[in-house]
Order: sequence, then structure tokens, then C-alpha cells
Amino acid sequence: MARRIVLNPVPEDRPVAEVIAEIRGLYFKTTAKTIDRDFDRAIDLLKSIRLPEDRQRATVFMEGLAEMRKEWKQRKR
Repeated sequence: MARRIVLNPVPEDRPVAEVIAEIRGLYFKTTAKTIDRDFDRAIDLLKSIRLPEDRQRATVFMEGLAEMRKEWKQRKR
């Protein structure tokens, strides 16, 4: 059985709007040097959102972070 590894614990009682705001902030503040850390944090935040409808609101920021991560990794090579 797989075990869950939490890289950056997220309190479960945070309001969804606050979690999405943090993901949005990561999207706008990330740099090539911090993308891996910021992407991991965003994933942990996304996992803390219980309802799929609420997760959908964070999709655009998550896709943006994933695209930046992909582009910056290609540039390193």
C-alpha cells in the first residue's frame, strides 16, 4: 500500500479562498530558481482542497506553474 508523503503540511481548516490565493501568489512570484519548491507547495495546497469544484478554480494557476516548470527545465538542458 502506498503511503502519503506530505512535503509541506497544510492546515486542513484553511478556507478554500485562502488556499487558492496562495496558489495564485505562487504562480505570480515563482522564478526559475524556485519553481520546483513552489510547484511542490502548490500540489500540497491543491491536495488540501476537498471538493472538485473548488479544485477546478485553481486549475489555471496549476497549469501555468506546470508549463513554467517544463519550459525552465528544458532551458537548463
